[in-house]
Amino acid sequence: MDRHQDLGTTWAPPVLSVLRIVTAFLFLMHGIAKLFQVPHLPMFEAGVPLLSLMGVQAILETGGGFLLLIGLFSRPVAFILSGDMAVAYFMAHFPQSWLPIVNEGELAVMFCFVFLYLWAAGPGPWSVDGLMRGDGRLAHRT
Repeated sequence: MDRHQDLGTTWAPPVLSVLRIVTAFLFLMHGIAKLFQVPHLPMFEAGVPLLSLMGVQAILETGGGFLLLIGLFSRPVAFILSGDMAVAYFMAHFPQSWLPIVNEGELAVMFCFVFLYLWAAGPGPWSVDGLMRGDGRLAHRT
């Protein structure tokens, strides 16, 4: 087997888990900032009403971000969050301009497509889903 193929076969699954964990952590931070004002961000200083569109978004970011962080129900959660980010982009950013660099929607687009990839690829081996299936592992074996 070629050295590059071996590298991809060996490292692709744990790197997929790292992608999921880092993305979920960043997404979770958005929800926590909206719900609990931690860390303090001036735009969420007054808090977010839970029964508003922003409140629902905060709940999805916090709950979905946490579930994806630990890798529980990863595929359905990633699918829902991908759709959520598509809606967020078209509601909040697209009306300003169709171009993400102009409408400041790059993060929404990136989250949308990373979540879509996680829906298709799965959570990787370092996940609760993987442990429940019996193929997850806490340490990478070569």
